[in-house]
Amino acid sequence: MKNAGIFSARLLTINNPGDAEHELLRIKVDPTGIAMMSPKMLGRSVHVSGLSCGQANILKQEMLSLGGDVAVARGTVTCSIANTDAILIGTDRQLQKLCHKLGRQPFGLPLLAAEIEALQANATAAPKAWKTSRRELSLSRPLIMGILNVTPDSFSGGRYFLDPQSAVDRAREMAAQGADIIDIGGESTRPGAGLVDTAEELKRLMPVIERLVGVLPCPISVDTWKSSVACKAVEAGAEIINDISGFTFDPEMAEVAAQSGAGSILMHTRGKPADMQADTCYDDMMGHIINSLRQSVNIALKAGVQPERIAIDPGFGFAKDTKGNLEILRRLREIAWLGFPVVAGTSRKSFIGKVLEKDADERIFGTAATVALAIANGASILRVHDVAEMRDVADMTHAVVSG
Repeated sequence: MKNAGIFSARLLTINNPGDAEHELLRIKVDPTGIAMMSPKMLGRSVHVSGLSCGQANILKQEMLSLGGDVAVARGTVTCSIANTDAILIGTDRQLQKLCHKLGRQPFGLPLLAAEIEALQANATAAPKAWKTSRRELSLSRPLIMGILNVTPDSFSGGRYFLDPQSAVDRAREMAAQGADIIDIGGESTRPGAGLVDTAEELKRLMPVIERLVGVLPCPISVDTWKSSVACKAVEAGAEIINDISGFTFDPEMAEVAAQSGAGSILMHTRGKPADMQADTCYDDMMGHIINSLRQSVNIALKAGVQPERIAIDPGFGFAKDTKGNLEILRRLREIAWLGFPVVAGTSRKSFIGKVLEKDADERIFGTAATVALAIANGASILRVHDVAEMRDVADMTHAVVSG
């Protein structure tokens, strides 16, 4: 990672002219410009927000001189608007030359050059490993994270694992089926779920973690947003903290992660599970998710969490509707280009049920499709209920995409 500057640049995934037109319309490009620029965007496109007209005009002049282009809002050239977003359109080589030129420009543009260079580096070199508090996990193939919910209201049958021994048996079964990580949660985070107090969450989690540490061949992850729960779990031997809030619900969580050296999964959400589905509309969903994940990463880094221990999760199903979840899956590389391992948790989610009109226990084939697409689009870690089946899906997909 990767220079987090003030411009919030990000690479765009443009798969067809419709995607290009959508992005150009969103930043209010003149209709004539849309017709000219959308075919060019099937190469490399970089979205940059928060530019002054002066900055945007320099970018446009420099990219045009290199044979590329820059889409800006109507009124930018005449400086009749206060600021603009921009989409840089060109080849990787043209963008490299642009960054060299920006290094000599005023108005903070060298910072933008550093951001673009970091994005390009991330696009060509994915992370090779992810560290927990006790080991380094190779990302040479996709990792399968098996879900173990010790809650009474899990849609995946978690009620059967409230008994600690049943939960331990299930964890060992998933490890034997090929799970690389076991993710244990004591509080449901499904839409509409209420909060569980710390004492009850620990009562559910600790007997399971304590019995599994030293028995499982793979690391244990604790799925919690509470620092006090995470602290007890890592003291007992959990190696990963999976926080749905990206270290934003509990201000002490980042410190727990830093002090323990735990691997940290930082997820995007908006609102608590009880009310998050009331707010699923975004002007620019991918931009919002990426900026939120960058903020979470900065919280972690500021607390002392090492970059190689961070993974990020766009939060499928968390404050997103069906259309939004499908868009994230199509554009997942935009998340991967931040330079951290990407976790995808699509397993049995309601958006699969809405597309296929299937209940939760009938979504295995829909889940398999999303797992395959997530891997093809840059995911490194797949959080799933059906470990044996998704191990095969992940390995087969990896064999195809890795050549």
